[in-house]
Amino acid sequence: MSATLDDGRGRRQSGYDAVLIAGPTASGKSALALALADALDGVIVNADSMQLYRELSIVTARPPAEDLSRAPHRLYGVLPAFDPFSTGDWLRLVERELEAITALGKQPIFVGGTGLYFKALTEGFAELPDIDPGVRARCRRLGEEGGADAVRHALQEEDPKAAGELKDLQRLTRALEVVLSTGRTLAAWQREAHGEPLLPADRCLRLVLAPPRAWLHERIALRARQMLDCGGIDEVERLLQLDLPTSLPAMRAIGVKEIGALLAEEIDREEAERLLTVATRQYAKRQETWFRNQMAEWERLDPSIEPAQEMAKRIADRFVR
Repeated sequence: MSATLDDGRGRRQSGYDAVLIAGPTASGKSALALALADALDGVIVNADSMQLYRELSIVTARPPAEDLSRAPHRLYGVLPAFDPFSTGDWLRLVERELEAITALGKQPIFVGGTGLYFKALTEGFAELPDIDPGVRARCRRLGEEGGADAVRHALQEEDPKAAGELKDLQRLTRALEVVLSTGRTLAAWQREAHGEPLLPADRCLRLVLAPPRAWLHERIALRARQMLDCGGIDEVERLLQLDLPTSLPAMRAIGVKEIGALLAEEIDREEAERLLTVATRQYAKRQETWFRNQMAEWERLDPSIEPAQEMAKRIADRFVR
């Protein structure tokens, strides 16, 4: 699937099946991806689980219309908020996109902050068996009514290791669904053969944006302010009007809970901005931990010392032979 492109000056570009750009939220991933798409005749593919949802544009900082017009973008805003989706579902969509992009002779550029997507893309992914609908309904109802602590307590009896390691309600619920439905732990299923990856790691240019903490925190604070100033409140209000279960991934996007509290007049605007900033910083820290532990071999770039256009030009030079 290695791309071979003409750069318009008679030279040929080759060497990587795809460019992968990971990084914490607000680190400038989308700007770098867009600059690279310009330089490499690329197609940008979303690798962020929240930017998949069509109802979540502003609160997830999905690329704006002007960026979408500059380069082809795929898998942004393609799902309804009521769709729980999964990593396996994402990979199936990606497989179709890769076939189309390769047929056009363009360079795939994956960008996002969902580390598990990148891991599955480059290392393969173990598909889990179908979960009994009754088990799924019970587990999700438990999460909706009792939150992560209730699910963790139930999981403790079946899979104490997962109960101790997992923090996120979605992953806790998934682990409980699997062990109750199959009699085997999620980890046991994941230890099995993962199958062939869609994009082997050694055929990809793998990049992680790793800015200084203070620089990232300033950008996160600005994003929180812009979310409230530029339509985020109306967007969350429309989402909440759908009256969806709180266990759905879309309902747990950063901004939904905080702006929901503002709409309910439980907090004022200043407090909503503070809570948004804190929640986003915490999320960025979790992302950085994942990248450090799971993507140690990926190349690190510091976006605070090099503008996206300059960084993209330097990266693009690797493709020209």
